[in-house]
Order: sequence, then C-alpha cells, then structure tokens
Amino acid sequence: MSDVIDASMLTLAQQLRTRQTSVPELVEACLAREEATHDLNAFSEVYVSQVRQSANASQRMLDQGYDPGPLHGMPIAIKANIDLAGEEMHAGSRILSGNIASRDAVVVQRLKQAGALIIGSTNMHEFAWGGTTNNPHYGASSNPWDDTRIPAGSSGGSGVAASVRSALATLGTDTGGSIRLPASMNGITGLRPGVGRLSTAGIFPLATSLDTVGPLARYAEECEVLFNVLDGRAQPGTLSQLPELAGLRIGLLPDVHQQVQSDVAAAYDHMVQWYSAAGARCQTLNIHGLDQAVNALVLINLAEPASLHAAWLADRPHEYGEDVRKLLQAGLSITAVEYLQAQRFRTSLRMQLLHHLSQVEVILVPTLPFTAPHKGLEAIQMGDREESVLTGNMRYNALASLSALPAISQPAGFDRDGMPIGMQLIGRDGAERQLLAMARRFQQEHDYHLQTPTRLRA
Repeated sequence: MSDVIDASMLTLAQQLRTRQTSVPELVEACLAREEATHDLNAFSEVYVSQVRQSANASQRMLDQGYDPGPLHGMPIAIKANIDLAGEEMHAGSRILSGNIASRDAVVVQRLKQAGALIIGSTNMHEFAWGGTTNNPHYGASSNPWDDTRIPAGSSGGSGVAASVRSALATLGTDTGGSIRLPASMNGITGLRPGVGRLSTAGIFPLATSLDTVGPLARYAEECEVLFNVLDGRAQPGTLSQLPELAGLRIGLLPDVHQQVQSDVAAAYDHMVQWYSAAGARCQTLNIHGLDQAVNALVLINLAEPASLHAAWLADRPHEYGEDVRKLLQAGLSITAVEYLQAQRFRTSLRMQLLHHLSQVEVILVPTLPFTAPHKGLEAIQMGDREESVLTGNMRYNALASLSALPAISQPAGFDRDGMPIGMQLIGRDGAERQLLAMARRFQQEHDYHLQTPTRLRA
C-alpha cells in the first residue's frame, strides 16, 4: 500500500478525486513508511491519532463535494521550530521542552486552509544552529541513502522525511543553507525563498536578518504547489509556465572544479552542457569575495543567535548541547564593529549579485562541494587539500543567504558511492516560481529525483 505515495502530489490529488485512493489510505501509507524507516529518526513527533482523525474528516469533505484544493488530504510535516497550536514546539532543544504553541505559525495556517494534514514535526539540529542534525536531546537523524552519513542540517529530519516519503512534503527553515543542504544530501528538491517573501511569524528564529522558511519534496512541482499556498500570490494548483531555454542566460562561477569533489564537478559539467545543448547561454561571472562571504555569514550567524540566547546562556548553559553552546558563547564575543562590517559586506555582495543578475537570469552553482559526509567527520579531503565541513556547507550557500535572494537545490546526479548530488540555482528578487519552473524543466528530462534509497526498493 505504501507504494501509492511515490507518485507526485498532483497525481495523488487527481486520484483522490477519481476515487482511485482515499485520504486515509495516503495517511496510512505515510505512517507505514515512517515505521519502516523509523531508525532514521526523521521525526521528533508523529501525530498519529490526530492525523488519522483529520484524514477521515478530509475524506468526508471530499465525499460531500468540498474541495479546498490540491493540498487537500496531503500529509505534510513541519520542522520542530514551527508552531502548531496545541503541540510542543521545542526547536530541538531542552530549554523549550514543554513549550506548547498557543496558535499556528502563519505557514501552518495556510497549509491547513489549503486542506493539508500535519502528520508530525521533524527532527532538527538544536535551535537550528548546525549542519548535521546530530541532536543531543532527540537523537541524531541518519541519511536514508547511507545511515552512516549525515542527512545535513539544520532541517535534516525534514530532508529525510521528504526523501523517504513518510511525509509527501515538508517545511524547513534556511538561514545559511538549512533547506538546500538537506535537499542536496537526501536527493530531493528544496526551495529557499528570498528573505521576507514568506512569513516567519510563529517560527523560532536563528538569525532574524537571514531566516527564511520553505518547502522540501521529491518533485519540484510539489515544492511549487506548497510555495503557491504559502505565498498566496498564485493559484495553488497552477504551475508556472516552463521556461524556454534557448537564449536563457545562465551565470557560472570561476574555478568551480578546483573547489569541489570530482563527482560533483562532473554533475556540474553535465548540467552546464545540458543547458548549453538546449540553447542557453552559459557565461562565467567575475564574482569577488567568495571566501569573505563565508566569513561574513559565520559572523552574522554567531552574533544574532547569541543576542537572542544571551539570558539563557547566562542562566541555563548546561541545558544546551555542547556544540550549540560553544557556538552561542562564541557569538557573545563578536564585537559591534565586526557585526557591522559583516553586514556592510553583505550589502556590497548583494549589489554585486544584483548587477550580475541584470545580465543573466540565474546563477548556477553546486549546492555543496561534496556529498553527505560520514557522521563525526569534521573535514573532507578535496584532492590535495582539506575542506572543513562547516565552511564547505556555506561555500556556495552563503551567496543567496547573505544577499537575501531566492535559491533552489535540485537532484543532479550521484557520486561513485551512490550518494545524491545537488545543484543550486540562484535567482533575482521574487524569482521563486522561475527557479521552480527551471527545476521542473530539468526533471522532465532527468530522473535523478525519482531514484530512491536502496532500503525502499526491497
């Protein structure tokens, strides 16, 4: 029965309305998939009884002719830092244990209004400050393609659940890459909207000037349906027109091959060649300050969370996991001068990228220089040099994060060990639907997003 959920949500929505399946069947299939992959620790909490009750109510609505739209009856999971009324919102921490949300976050309100069913909250790195989802309070999540490897963070549980389809789609948050990283490492699509495009009201923050919220799912079209619901500026079931690739201008970064693993470089070359063969014009951009971008992102991502946590750090430091406590304490030492210098660099980087994006439609970069690292690994061998996992996570993700621009990570291949590789498109302000359409266009001719972890093929 669980095979039914491997179809896209738009296909499932049609099957619901033609009575080929039912909402309770979809829910039970997701619950069965979660049980079969429970060892991956994707969820912090599964709302079993609530979602079953909601499934029956949703099916009755359809039977009686009520149809809120394409998300109706679809089991969706949310990251554990997003408020769901009446449920605990702990943001992966011990400090917020027992914190019951009094109301839904705005994004949850919109999901519910569209008929979606919230099946659970997903495991995350504590307070969203980390890239491994190795949570000392709720356990580590594991990568479904190889459970000895990380699923990335901080939205690692959301990435795992979307990859194995224990939820048809999930919400994550992205500050320095926390939607795009799990998308890349788990072989799915993840959209980071531009800062301010979607409401973050009711979401526990990490760094407020960088934070965003967005969808993760197997199919780009599913991410677009969710984005339309959350954004409210387009009909949820209406997909944007697929782009004409002939004449499309795509910006590339210099020296990518020297910065990434060989298998990632090969996937990057394949995507560039595919665009070029379709008539797109790929041109290398002279972007300055990539290394400084990582430094600036680290500084802001230290200072802003430290200011938020200062009182708890003083009174309850022992309640943090060691890694997060050290990062927050390091943030307390950031001076106002250093913070303002980082913000000033951020402004100059944004102006530089906007200039380039006036000459090209999108910028294509790898999501990561490497595929999912093994658990506990702090550095990756990259030819004759080592790359820190932390800085590697930020190398290409810092561009969109600092410049507040939208970006999407999509599956673009596999390395020699069978681990997913993600590629990232960065767009202009408000270009989320263009990025989604470009990902859909790529997925029309490539089946990387349809590949599933070995454990699901048995």
